[in-house]
Amino acid sequence: MKAVIKTGGKQYYVTEGSIIYAEKIDAENGDVVLFDEVLMLDGKVGNPYLDGVTVEGVVVKNGKSKKIKIFKYKQKSNKSNRVKQGHRQPYTKIEITKING
Repeated sequence: MKAVIKTGGKQYYVTEGSIIYAEKIDAENGDVVLFDEVLMLDGKVGNPYLDGVTVEGVVVKNGKSKKIKIFKYKQKSNKSNRVKQGHRQPYTKIEITKING
């Protein structure tokens, strides 16, 4: 079975056994996560979600992605307009175990 789920403002195309890196979810390693916002299941599209369809997953890991560097610069300015920042986005690694439909 194939499904499209929505979590963290993003959509993921999943099958049983697939691994996704979703926005951080408040769950510990080994916890079961239930996704009830299923947009599509095997070609059947919901309006906006399908009723009675859920996707189960197990949290494998919580972590942070690689650091990205942000550098802002204004050319030929008398003021100090050089700003350097870094950011590491937190994520949750989830393994999809079951699609109930």
